[in-house]
Amino acid sequence: MKLAVLKETEEGENRVAIIPDSIKRLNKNGFEILIETGAGLASGHSDKDYTDKGATIVTDTQELINQSDCIVKVRPPSIEEVDRLKDNSFYISIIQSTLRHDLVTKFQEKKITAFGLDIIPRTTLAQSMDVLSSMSTISGYKAVLLAADNINKFFPMLMTAAGTVAPAKVLVLGAGVAGLMACATAKRLGGVVEAFDVRPEVKEQVNSVGAKFVEVPVKEDGSGGGGYAKEMSEVYKQKQAELISKHIAKSDVVIPTALIPGKKAPILITEEQVKSMKPGSVIVDLAAEMGGNCAVTTPGENVIVHGVQVIGHANLPSTMSYHASQMFSKNVEKFLFHLCDENGFKMDMEDEITSGSLVTKDGEVIHELTKSLMAG
Repeated sequence: MKLAVLKETEEGENRVAIIPDSIKRLNKNGFEILIETGAGLASGHSDKDYTDKGATIVTDTQELINQSDCIVKVRPPSIEEVDRLKDNSFYISIIQSTLRHDLVTKFQEKKITAFGLDIIPRTTLAQSMDVLSSMSTISGYKAVLLAADNINKFFPMLMTAAGTVAPAKVLVLGAGVAGLMACATAKRLGGVVEAFDVRPEVKEQVNSVGAKFVEVPVKEDGSGGGGYAKEMSEVYKQKQAELISKHIAKSDVVIPTALIPGKKAPILITEEQVKSMKPGSVIVDLAAEMGGNCAVTTPGENVIVHGVQVIGHANLPSTMSYHASQMFSKNVEKFLFHLCDENGFKMDMEDEITSGSLVTKDGEVIHELTKSLMAG
């Protein structure tokens, strides 16, 4: 099977879907790899790095598409890119199908078998394929570095000749992969770290990375499907808002990370709560790409509101493109090895990973949540 890796076209995207180190393993499993020239440069991989590992470099994008059986990318394609794909071909990338209905419709029209890396079921078996977890690890880490770089204080407690410097107080909202990495990184930098999550079972994980778990005094389980949180009751939300308000007001850094599949990110931080923070404080909104958890977040921009810097970077993994690409490529490898055998895609619809990650096939929308959202 000929697998083509396209150069990312989205502004600011520096990752590549497959790195040279993956080529030999893919070749061994029956894949012939075609790489668009320059696809790996922004992540530190030259065309020669690819050819040395056995890949073929193709300079013309349309020729590359025409030669391939399956296209692999990192980010969702543009409508123009989908128009250039071959009818009845295979496509793999992050797609955001629950929001990008225009792309799904295009895939339908061209009868493309499209797999969304962002909807792979978050099961034990699929952990090695989970690009969202891999990229969240990077986002959580980088968020703390951005906070430390922009805050007007030291992170650790320091004993100096000029007196004792108190440590920075950090509040992380959401203790998923990104949140736990943010907690661990902030703790390593010497901050006093607290974390909040609607799922009570993550308390132990929060404590294990050196943070204190903040609990809402209402018994309600926020565990949703696939490792995500679910939407909570109005009573819980009111108590949650009151509790978070107290902790936000005393925090120097707040890092919200909450996402709900198929929906805009929930607002966890109001403008009034931002106003309650000390001038010079920092919010790094890890849900910025999905609208943001903070009411005053501007996706893709850094803004100062009421003296607080609100960082709305929409693609933190791209800022660490070398290791992000390394992790992403490994996930894609495992995914391909699961989906395919020596004859190509197995298309075993009884397999939960295959059926759970499949967006479209034969002109039909397969992914249930996407289908229901498109139906209105």
